[in-house]
Amino acid sequence: MKQAITLAVLLLAMAGSALFSAPPAPFSPDECARRRSRLMKDAGEGLIILFGETAAPPGARFRQDNDFYYLTGSDDQGAVLVLAASRGEAHLFLPEQGPREIMVDGANLLRADGAASRLRLASVSGLSALDEFLARQLAFAGSVLYVRLIPGDTLDADRYEERLLAARRARSHFNDSPGPDMARAAKLRAIFPDAQLRDVSPLLAAMRAIKGTAEIDSLRRNGRLSAEAVRQAMRRTRPGACEYTLEGTASGWVLSRGARGLAFQPIVASGLNACTWHYDRNDKVLAAGELVLMDFGADMDHLCMDISRTWPVSGIFSREQREIYQAVLEVQKATIAACRPGADAAQIRRNAAAALAARKIDPRGLAGDIHHFVGMSTHDGSPLAAPLQPGMVLTVEPGLYEPELGIGVRIEDTILITDDGCEVLTAAAPKEIDEIEALMKTGKEGRAGTE
Repeated sequence: MKQAITLAVLLLAMAGSALFSAPPAPFSPDECARRRSRLMKDAGEGLIILFGETAAPPGARFRQDNDFYYLTGSDDQGAVLVLAASRGEAHLFLPEQGPREIMVDGANLLRADGAASRLRLASVSGLSALDEFLARQLAFAGSVLYVRLIPGDTLDADRYEERLLAARRARSHFNDSPGPDMARAAKLRAIFPDAQLRDVSPLLAAMRAIKGTAEIDSLRRNGRLSAEAVRQAMRRTRPGACEYTLEGTASGWVLSRGARGLAFQPIVASGLNACTWHYDRNDKVLAAGELVLMDFGADMDHLCMDISRTWPVSGIFSREQREIYQAVLEVQKATIAACRPGADAAQIRRNAAAALAARKIDPRGLAGDIHHFVGMSTHDGSPLAAPLQPGMVLTVEPGLYEPELGIGVRIEDTILITDDGCEVLTAAAPKEIDEIEALMKTGKEGRAGTE
């Protein structure tokens, strides 16, 4: 019986190569091969080694390491990619699986016929051959090894933030242990002491900052989907509902329409909660007269979205709420108008300030800032310093927080830098005061018709 089960599992794995789902268009085999070629050209020499994620976080769906997926489109766990820069070759190494692993988790590409050809790779091999392969390659590829020498970015944190989080964890010496990237670099140094390790992160960050056509198409779809999810949450808002009701409405909307998950833990913060930037308990009852701030985004096609809107629980802004909200909105619109190719952060602030001054608008101390890149991570890339270029995707999200009044307002859009300006990807969610109030009135009338 045991032999029969083992044989059945192996036959299923071998016959199942046609069942492997194709990666989304932004990570097609041809697109990933083009990226690998560019990375090898930029490196110029040596070997480039990138490691895939080894397991899914507890209670969550597996999501591949961003850099690894950017270059392979493969969701296989525990995989390693090796690029031989001088030869222009890409080699994938995958864990050898036993019958039970295949039965529980499914087979990886190691058992799929034609996997190397389909993924435009020179070879697909078992992980046990990796060390010997590296030793042989280093004999004629030179002594340079490109690896990540700083932590990679995650679903909602960029490389800088991950390094900052590691420093915070190390405040206690009980938590002061090297992360996977540091441990792998140390292991490579031990195995190949004559090798020169270089950081591949800057090369990958520069490539990922400029989105290609397929990435932009997916981000546009995600922008529309995430914005509509926020619209649905607005329509469900009423005194007596809970913050988690709005979270569930928006989350269910995107998950039922093709999103693989959420780009980050949604923020649904009403009243004083909105003055805590990363509030995520989402368990307070919505009260009449308060504002509710929602920060939300879907993870679709391994690309993220980020949008924030603020609206009145009762459907109508009070005079004080209206004044604060309108100031934030005017700063946001002036900043978006200043975002174009060639502009840097300082120039955008100056242009936004000049536009507000010309219209005699008091920005209440807000500057016209751009905030973070968006892409495979919600916070994609490094701090914004260089001039903007077409293909960059980033957020504009000014906010005013008045704890003594119990008012917090943030208005955030994700924008794409185009050849002559920018495109707001999340424009489908209303942000003008009259548009918000009209939408909420429609939602209230719709609820009344079903009660």
